[in-house]
Amino acid sequence: MNRKQLLILLVLVAVIGGAGLLVNQRRQGDWQQSSSGGGQKLAAALDVNAVATVTLKASAGELNLVKAGETWVVKERGDYAANFGTIADLIRKFADVKAVQTEQVGASQYARLELQAPGEGEGKGTLVELKGKDGKALKAVVLGKKLTKKSEGGPFGGGEFPVGRWVRDTASKDTVIVTTEQFADAEPKPENWLEKDFLKVERVKSIAVTYATNAATGWTVTRETEGAEWKLAGLKPTEQADTNKLSALGSPLSSPSFSDVVADPKADKLGLDKPATLVLETFDGFTYTAKAGTASGDNYPFTIAATANFPKARTPAKDEKPEDKAKLDKDFADAQTKLADKLAADAKFSKWTYLVSKYTLDSVLKSRADLLVVKPEEPKPTEPKAAAKPPTK
Repeated sequence: MNRKQLLILLVLVAVIGGAGLLVNQRRQGDWQQSSSGGGQKLAAALDVNAVATVTLKASAGELNLVKAGETWVVKERGDYAANFGTIADLIRKFADVKAVQTEQVGASQYARLELQAPGEGEGKGTLVELKGKDGKALKAVVLGKKLTKKSEGGPFGGGEFPVGRWVRDTASKDTVIVTTEQFADAEPKPENWLEKDFLKVERVKSIAVTYATNAATGWTVTRETEGAEWKLAGLKPTEQADTNKLSALGSPLSSPSFSDVVADPKADKLGLDKPATLVLETFDGFTYTAKAGTASGDNYPFTIAATANFPKARTPAKDEKPEDKAKLDKDFADAQTKLADKLAADAKFSKWTYLVSKYTLDSVLKSRADLLVVKPEEPKPTEPKAAAKPPTK
């Protein structure tokens, strides 16, 4: 091989090698390893106290959590009160979370990492916007694909478990981070953000249930003291109440819960135009009127209103001593204040229509016949057999 041939061969090697490098770069797309490592905060300059709106957008829908005065509300649930603790926890995560890895990623890689915001191409990410009182975004990020690690064996077997998540700051052109924070709560599901504290009906004295579709199946039970047995009203001579079934009534709505608030409560669509009505009276003078619509799935549409009739003054005992009067009057006034506060708190729930579990109401939404002893059916008299006719000759 002469010198000229050697030079030609070297040129060909250089051309082929350059072409291979170019092809490899194109295959890699816009992905490049960043020279910067982890440690930087996702939103170091965020003023958490300035956040007045949290907006979550995903392919499943949109959610807006809004600060109204000193209270947070869920816009998609008619401004029902939101759980402040859950919101504060999410905002703090954005302020405190740090990157464990930083990458330079171009737009062509967003879809693969689920970092495209909803409405952008094949975006499957979740857009989170933290806004100030003026509605302008203080911080906006896209939560992307979760990173998982494979577990080999262990007491619960193998499988994959999440160890991190891709996050893209929308203000950054091509920098994305990986964080160990999963942001598992950051989903646009209104029911998950509601304040779930609910009223409690205590010291029930009587229960009355009526049905708009069948008045004859209604019933009333009463008791003289809080620990006494329930007595079914209006028993006929031929009827006997089943004490076990009455005991199973327990104390309805002593610890109720709800799964969601109805955004658009149209009575005729929920069966609340022809409801089952539950009236509870308590020894403290409260009256609760609850209505249940047509059950759907595991829940009843449900409304409840509270009223009260408290004694205006204390009736002194016959043998009450003058020196005891001041203390007893103060105790009475303190008790009345607590009852008034409870009425004010319970009355707030009358504005809304809830979805309450069937488990909460099925124990009391029974027909009158369900509370009676089932008498065995008397056997029907048998007809005498006809006498056999003698054979004819």
